[in-house]
Amino acid sequence: MPVTLIDAVKNRYLDIKKLVSAGFSRNKHRMSVPTTHPFDFDPTYGMQREQLLAITPPEAPPGFDDFWKKRYRRALATDPRPVLRKSKLSHPRWHVLDITYTSTGGFRIGGWMLLPREGQVRRGLVVGHGYGGRGEPDFDVPVEETALLFPCFRGLSLSACPPISSDPALHVLYNIDRKDDYIIGGCVDDLWIAVSTLVTLYPWLEGQVGYSGISFGGGIGALAIPFDSRIDRGHLVVPTFGHRPFWLTLPTIGSADAVQTYQKTHANILETLRLFDAACAAARIKVPMLVAPALFDPAVAPPCQFAVANALPRSKFNEIFILDAGHFEYADSASQDAIHKDKVRQFFKVP
Repeated sequence: MPVTLIDAVKNRYLDIKKLVSAGFSRNKHRMSVPTTHPFDFDPTYGMQREQLLAITPPEAPPGFDDFWKKRYRRALATDPRPVLRKSKLSHPRWHVLDITYTSTGGFRIGGWMLLPREGQVRRGLVVGHGYGGRGEPDFDVPVEETALLFPCFRGLSLSACPPISSDPALHVLYNIDRKDDYIIGGCVDDLWIAVSTLVTLYPWLEGQVGYSGISFGGGIGALAIPFDSRIDRGHLVVPTFGHRPFWLTLPTIGSADAVQTYQKTHANILETLRLFDAACAAARIKVPMLVAPALFDPAVAPPCQFAVANALPRSKFNEIFILDAGHFEYADSASQDAIHKDKVRQFFKVP
């Protein structure tokens, strides 16, 4: 385990014990972290739960807030011009529609809209995807009376757009040397304009739009939520892009591996990536959050995930639900998924 990780956590054990004893971030289920795996590195990075809960986000670089506020103002001024069509997909609980909308830079974003067959539309929810993209909407999101928008972020799946590669190892590098044009910033724009699309179609949802994202979508959500007051709550699962100094050094099979390779010939890459640190952004979130980091994860290093979760303000409205593993099958996954799903149901329940 890198010495930097030890240095990052060694002085905070007493604080964590106080938090756990107070009930913050405490799971009630039994932990069962995988002990065998095919990787040539340890996906726990030698860290236990208490050490992970002690990780703090790095300091944000100068101009961090101004950078994102400027981007948000530009996104907010973009007319999404949504187009809806009946989908070939069908489901007994949902009306399924294909949707496109216009994001910044004229990108046409494709995706799906689910509308409840029963009840009214009283809440909106944007659902982000992992770096594998999305082939169809998730029909099992445990919400009711909610309009669900499943955008495909630019360059991926229904929003494929050459010369942007849909391969995560190349997508994550697109325009990485130009902070204003970096693909990750564009994907955050896509999320903001997904909110604009919901509010354009259903004006009464203003202030009643949530976000849920996993992995890549979790990192995008952490970057987007603090700067968009229209998003009233967020749910992030094994979020990436947290604590970029760790993200650039810890071994992984995820998108960070491609950036680590690129860094070998581009030594100043951290200066750009500090502006896209999901943990720095999460420290600025003021709405209720449910975050599910994992103790074991070969694709998104747990220290990076917990840097995002731990950055959230201490609040009775925020919860950290710890998973045994992410991006990996494990023994207790079914029972943990059931508990997690129930928490999501309560979190996004229409008042």
